Amino acid sequence: MSRAEAFSDGIFAIAATLLVLDLGVPRPDPTLLDGFLHEWPAYAAYATSFLTIGIIWVNHHAVLERLERVDRGLLFLNVVFLLFVALIPFPTKVVAHYLQSGGDYAHVAAAAYGVAMILMGIAFSVLNYYASARGLIKAQRRLGFWTQVRYSIGLLMYVVGTGLSFVDARIALIIYAGMALYYVVEPLTASEPSAH
Repeated sequence: MSRAEAFSDGIFAIAATLLVLDLGVPRPDPTLLDGFLHEWPAYAAYATSFLTIGIIWVNHHAVLERLERVDRGLLFLNVVFLLFVALIPFPTKVVAHYLQSGGDYAHVAAAAYGVAMILMGIAFSVLNYYASARGLIKAQRRLGFWTQVRYSIGLLMYVVGTGLSFVDARIALIIYAGMALYYVVEPLTASEPSAH
C-alpha cells in the first residue's frame, strides 16, 4: 500500500507543479499592472485547479488511509484515476488561454475542463466504490450510504458546470471553483457508522 501511496503522491505533485509553468510573464499593456489584470483567467484557472488537485489529494489520502489491504484491481483503478489527475493541467491551460483571448471558443474550453473533472470524479468514485464492494476498507472506517451520496453531489455539479459553460464560460469557472470549496466542507474523511 505504501508504494501505491508514494506513486500517487508523485503524480499529484507533478500535476500541481505543472500548473504554475503555464503562468506567463505579463506584457505591459499599456502598463505592467494592466498586463497582470489581463492575465486574470490564467490566475483564476491556476488557483481553481491547484486547490482542486490539493483537495483531491487530501480525499485520495483519506481513501488510502481507510484501506485494510489493496488488490490488483484497485491498483489499476488507481492508475486510471491518476491518469485524469495528471490531465488537469492541460484543460487548465486551454480554458485560461481562451478566456483570456475572449474568442468564440471559451465555452468549448470551459466544457473541456468540465469533462476532465467529470472523468476524474467518475474514476475517483469507482475507486472508492470498488474498495468498499471488495471489502478492502477497514470495517470501522466504512462510509455510510448518505455520506457517499452527499459526496457524489460534486460530480453532478461538474456536469451542471459543463452544461452552463455553453451559456457563459465564466459561470462554469465559478462553479468549478465552488466545487473545490464544496469538497473542503464535505470531506470524504467524515466518519459515519457503517450502513450495515
